Amino acid sequence: MKHSLFTILVLFFTVAVPVLAGGLSAQTPASPPGNAHAAMTGGALSTDSQSAEALRAAMRKLWEEHIAYTRNYIISGLAGLDDSGKVAERLLRNQDDIGNAIQPFYGDEAGKKLSGLLRDHILIAADIVSAAKAGNNDMVSKGDKKWHGNADDIATFLSGANPNWPKAALTDMLYKHLDFTTAEVVSRLKKDWAADIEAYDKGHDHMIMFADELTNGIVKQFPEKFSK
Repeated sequence: MKHSLFTILVLFFTVAVPVLAGGLSAQTPASPPGNAHAAMTGGALSTDSQSAEALRAAMRKLWEEHIAYTRNYIISGLAGLDDSGKVAERLLRNQDDIGNAIQPFYGDEAGKKLSGLLRDHILIAADIVSAAKAGNNDMVSKGDKKWHGNADDIATFLSGANPNWPKAALTDMLYKHLDFTTAEVVSRLKKDWAADIEAYDKGHDHMIMFADELTNGIVKQFPEKFSK
């Protein structure tokens, strides 16, 4: 059975938002600045001269964690597993880690801004759920536009920080990430496991490409910080 946008949002966010929002209300501590770098490379990543490949590996790990824990939560949340809350906490921490990852290059405020934009995605979803419970299709539609608008905001922020990250390209990549994630949810709801796996595999490849684009942009903008 084909699911409408309204149905997809209600089914997914009704499961996801309560636990994730609970993680926000519990104020899950953010990782200390630079923690993501230290955990991945033994502290090798800093604003000092470093290998571009070390940055590439670190950035890939962050975004692979993003897609992996998103998938873990989709599976646990839809199945009602007991680990849903802990998976949600780890997913939230990844958003902070991604913000921390850009701090050595763009400063603490930029890192906090990016983390905030990533968390806004969840808060917007909560608004969509409220509208869905009220049966307000118009507000659900507006919420979906706001959800994609958040992706626009992320693209605007990143492109403003680095001229090597064109806004249009970033927006397209972020939208595709949302599409692949939605495809996973819909496929699991249909119990179409082959399509679910295909959506994740494509989304994983896409996320690696996105991470590499971020790395390429940083290396081009700050060539003096990287060893050959």
